[in-house]
Amino acid sequence: MCGIIGYSGVENSVPKLIEGLKALEYRGYDSAGIAVFTENGISVVKSKGRIANIEKILDTEYPNLESVCGIGHTRWATHGEPSDRNSHPHGTDRIRLVHNGIIENYIQLKKELSACGYSFESDTDTEIASKLIDLNYKTSGDPIKAIKSTVKKLEGSYALGIIFDKYPGKIFAARKDSPLIVALSENGNFIASDIPAVLKHTNRYYQLEQGEIAIVEKDKVTVYDEFGSVANKEVLTADWDVGSAEKGGYEHFMLKEINEEPLAIVNTIRPRIKDGLPCLDLPHLSDEAIKAFKRVSIVACGTAMHAGFIGRTAIETLARIPVKVEIASEFRYRNPILDKEDLVIIISQSGETADSLAALRLSKERGAHTLAIVNVAGSSIAREADSTLYTWAGPEIAVASTKAYTVQISLMYLIATKFALCNGRITKDKAKEYLHTLLTLSPVAVENALVLSAECAKISEKIKNAEHLFYIGRGIDYDIAQEASLKLKEISYIHSEAYAAGEMKHGTISLITDGVPVIAVCTQDHLVEKMISNIKEVKARGAFVLIICKENMQIDKEVADEVLKIPVLSDLFMPIPAMTVLQLVAYHTSVIRGCDVDKPRNLAKSVTVE
Repeated sequence: MCGIIGYSGVENSVPKLIEGLKALEYRGYDSAGIAVFTENGISVVKSKGRIANIEKILDTEYPNLESVCGIGHTRWATHGEPSDRNSHPHGTDRIRLVHNGIIENYIQLKKELSACGYSFESDTDTEIASKLIDLNYKTSGDPIKAIKSTVKKLEGSYALGIIFDKYPGKIFAARKDSPLIVALSENGNFIASDIPAVLKHTNRYYQLEQGEIAIVEKDKVTVYDEFGSVANKEVLTADWDVGSAEKGGYEHFMLKEINEEPLAIVNTIRPRIKDGLPCLDLPHLSDEAIKAFKRVSIVACGTAMHAGFIGRTAIETLARIPVKVEIASEFRYRNPILDKEDLVIIISQSGETADSLAALRLSKERGAHTLAIVNVAGSSIAREADSTLYTWAGPEIAVASTKAYTVQISLMYLIATKFALCNGRITKDKAKEYLHTLLTLSPVAVENALVLSAECAKISEKIKNAEHLFYIGRGIDYDIAQEASLKLKEISYIHSEAYAAGEMKHGTISLITDGVPVIAVCTQDHLVEKMISNIKEVKARGAFVLIICKENMQIDKEVADEVLKIPVLSDLFMPIPAMTVLQLVAYHTSVIRGCDVDKPRNLAKSVTVE
């Protein structure tokens, strides 16, 4: 959840650390700090709040701070409230440490350290890890030995960046279950939680594996495996460029990323169509293997889980295979029934989502085949899954996911078509028809949906002062409504809930009073009459009703207060343009209410803790 950056090189590390932290703010932004080597030892600057607070302190109190080596951290609080004292880096005069993850046995370790004479200045689990390293360093005098002795006792997850007073110019890094890369450039080398932090300097990097320890210096990097041997690492190349990780003239990253959806669909789907038919090109997922699956479980969190709902409808509709969608954080705790006839699809934008990674590992233990849908090459989920489909969406910086969701559901349509074809549920001609809709018609529909941005802003004006709001839909429209509701609440802070339209009368309709906004998603031709009946039920109780429907649908004026008509696709594919419009409604509502669109309160982009 937190962001880590470190640099050792020939240039001043301070601006590089600040620049890297800004690029990592999507991972957490309630406090930040840096620690750098100076002539007088290790200097630490940290503060509650955004990176801008650190910049002000550096400008006013440390205007001449320069160092060729240092580490930095931007925080999403887990242990201890956001405050100066809980900000990273933590440690002592001898060592300083930045940490992403959770130390689960910190209470027991704190008791042991207290018995050794240590006192504590923060409420964090990270400080416990730092002082355990300090104790082992004081005993051994060797950083590697100190780190190894420490991580043997740590329970939980961690990505660590550590500097030691007697080793200026060196950064030590270690990881378990939290992402960490080592990036290579001509003017020095980096550690970072994610690629965007270093893209201005390099796109070449190592992916640290479980249990590895790296020593990063200005002119070399040495990586040791868990057995202490020097590891031969493959240098990876990120296919993102600096421009794709910047706003490019848009007011917010979220708006930029919504506008990137048409191209993102094409980039994701086009390479996977051959002669008009789906080509997954996964060695362990042959046509025969696909035919053998009796059940599918889709496991994910948040927006990715909502993409799974669309996938469930698509697979069951086309392939007629039963599909369950599971919340990753609950999946392994309910002892799921899995065997070799099951396919478990794990969806995660970052590929590092802790709950989803745990679900993947459990599924493999139970004998199921695992298929990952992720955006980040070399991520933990991508590497550990039996098969992996990359979404190739480029970086998504805004915390609220938009284009990642769109490409995830695009891949779900592709998978559904492939499974239906393999199982003889559709003909090749029908498969080509579906893929023509997906690759050619869908991007055009999204482009036409983007033109409706001003209309979406007008809807946002209507709902901007609401305290409570409801989305309703039937069938796949209910799947759409759930993601639309999440998008609105996470960036505008309006309390919003999504309901299956026919279920409102079973209790929740008691909350409908005069003026309460209800956004009705109505894109399915075969469900229009049923939806109109449900809309009239809330309208009769005083709801302010806004209908999102196909532009070819006829809606009587008395049914709704506002109607927004959107581009037409066949029913199954309507979630693609519908969600673009609903993302724009959420975006404009957040802007009108003066919220921080790209960095909503209490949230982080990559959830790497349970």
